[in-house]
Amino acid sequence: MDKIHLTLFFVGWWFIIDANAKYPSEMSKAYYVCGVFGTISLFMINSVTNAQMGSDTLSGGYLGARGARGWLFVGFVMGFAAVIAACWILFADFVAAGAQHHWPGVGLFLQNVFIFLGSLTYKFGRIEEL
Repeated sequence: MDKIHLTLFFVGWWFIIDANAKYPSEMSKAYYVCGVFGTISLFMINSVTNAQMGSDTLSGGYLGARGARGWLFVGFVMGFAAVIAACWILFADFVAAGAQHHWPGVGLFLQNVFIFLGSLTYKFGRIEEL
């Protein structure tokens, strides 16, 4: 149970690597932006500890606990946006367009879902000492 978040993260990236290796002509380089934003979101979400979230007396930094909550919110927005953008690309460029192969779009969507699940698993599955 300890390293599930790492497994989810790397399996997510493996999906997009596989899709690019199998169908390189159908994979636009711009599709990687979704995964990059999802990865940045993972780091943003998990850089805020639960102690920083719950304490209004946090005196570190300029914004304190409000800054930590804002940072976490922006991280979650980026993660959701990456998943939604991957879903949009899947349906707009592969399903509705009648592409010959759907796997690149499915791989892109699964990549972002797995990265987001890895982020949630690491954020809420770990035990922190307060």
